[in-house]
Amino acid sequence: MGDSFEDEYLDVLQDIEAVLAGVYRQDENLTDYDARTAVDALIRCYQAEMRGRPEPNIRMNDSARFAYAAVRSICEWRLGRESALEDEEGNEIQIPESEALTSEEIVACLKRIRRSIDLWNKELGRRGYFEFIKQFGI
Repeated sequence: MGDSFEDEYLDVLQDIEAVLAGVYRQDENLTDYDARTAVDALIRCYQAEMRGRPEPNIRMNDSARFAYAAVRSICEWRLGRESALEDEEGNEIQIPESEALTSEEIVACLKRIRRSIDLWNKELGRRGYFEFIKQFGI
């Protein structure tokens, strides 16, 4: 999953990062660890779903739970399951059925985000990921 993966799913990766950045702006206590916990939990939940297993019970703090709910919402929208996203005029935005992602694709995108969180956390510290994405105006 090199540059071609990122090119193919750039809009999805940007959507997820934008949601995480929005949570970061709203919750001053959010750290890279919380974001990673949320993304990890989503990966586990979608993998359980693909295997026909119940969603695992995952413990997380309030900041991670807030991030989890926000990212799950965008993932569900990208899967074509949720139409709660609205444009600037308040109109619902729906994903055309032909553009809906599979659970496997969502998991792959979440894993890419997790690798980015790990990389920038290691490079720049406990809020390194958020400092990194901030430079892109996300």
